[in-house]
Amino acid sequence: MKYLWSPWRMTYIENHIREEGCVFCKVQQQPDSPENLIVFRGRRAFVILNRYPYTSGHLLVVPFAHKPNLEKLDAATRAEMMELTTQAMSVLRGIYHPQAFNMGANIGEAAGAGIAEHVHIHIVPRWTGDTNFMSSLAETRVLPEALKETYQRVKDAWGEGTSNK
Repeated sequence: MKYLWSPWRMTYIENHIREEGCVFCKVQQQPDSPENLIVFRGRRAFVILNRYPYTSGHLLVVPFAHKPNLEKLDAATRAEMMELTTQAMSVLRGIYHPQAFNMGANIGEAAGAGIAEHVHIHIVPRWTGDTNFMSSLAETRVLPEALKETYQRVKDAWGEGTSNK
């Protein structure tokens, strides 16, 4: 199989290799900004842009607690994560008008979790004919806007309909 060079792939590999400790625990210690990509903080969980998104608006809902699976979280945290997932879908509908969503969690390394030690939920907006197949075929992601622009759009839209707790 022939692999195409991709700046996304190299950035991911270079950053992923150097990363020590839990990225989600580290990022929640930083102020919200386009650098840490947190768009909303609740009481028990936060919403962050995926740094290596499948599509524009790919969000993650992450508990503040460092736990590897949902069963180890308390009921209030699980409930807040589900509510934030629902709010994220609403915000993304208002910005991008997706036709559908992929929503879920890869729990454990065998399930494909890239950060298996800190459970999180993915919310991925989808459109008929979107270019997600490019990742599989060419290891390339096609995104119509820069991550900083996505961050600002989501952060602004979230602030219009929700208040930080």
